[in-house]
Amino acid sequence: MRRSELLRPIPKTERLMAWIRWPLFARAEPPSSGNGAIRRFLVGDGCALTIKRGDLPAESVDAIVNAANEEMLGGGGVDGAIHDAAGPALLGACRLVPECELGVRCPTGEARLTPGFLLPARYVIHTVGPVYRRGSESARLLRRCYSSCLAVANSHAIGSIAFPAISCGVYGYPMNEAAEIAIDEIGTSHGAVRDIRIVLFDLPAYQTWTQRAQTFARAM
Repeated sequence: MRRSELLRPIPKTERLMAWIRWPLFARAEPPSSGNGAIRRFLVGDGCALTIKRGDLPAESVDAIVNAANEEMLGGGGVDGAIHDAAGPALLGACRLVPECELGVRCPTGEARLTPGFLLPARYVIHTVGPVYRRGSESARLLRRCYSSCLAVANSHAIGSIAFPAISCGVYGYPMNEAAEIAIDEIGTSHGAVRDIRIVLFDLPAYQTWTQRAQTFARAM
């Protein structure tokens, strides 16, 4: 498959249908930090992978990852929560990212860097996950999201990074499949990043990711 085909933008009508099929996330209180829902694993060459329930915008790391859309102009779910917490300057910084084609600042599978502004994190790495379709293309693009984010992190000397479950919201990626792809790619592509976190909002997601990590990683 040619690179241009692999990274083709998702048509606007298809993205609209993904939102119609999936309800918008309601605002809710973040899970308690004292609920004990946290597990640590070793992946790759001595990289610590933490899987936890928590509030991603509140993570004290060098960078958090935003599950953005191609326009990078904010949205629902994790995207909206990060923009709310970072303040309006984040949207202004996103508008300054050059479009690679009309309405597309970050093609699916790629990553872009902005400051974190009011967030505890110094940076936000924006990536666009695939809308889930059966077959290898979705898996390839999701894997590329994680490798692209980690490449950006390594090129900016970012030592700690926190991810959401990319594409597992409105884009409909099955949590179990997404976790397997993410953990495998993190183990391969972490480079000099030694503190990687997967921050999940609800308990079923946390349980799914920890189960997959027990298969693909070593417990600490």
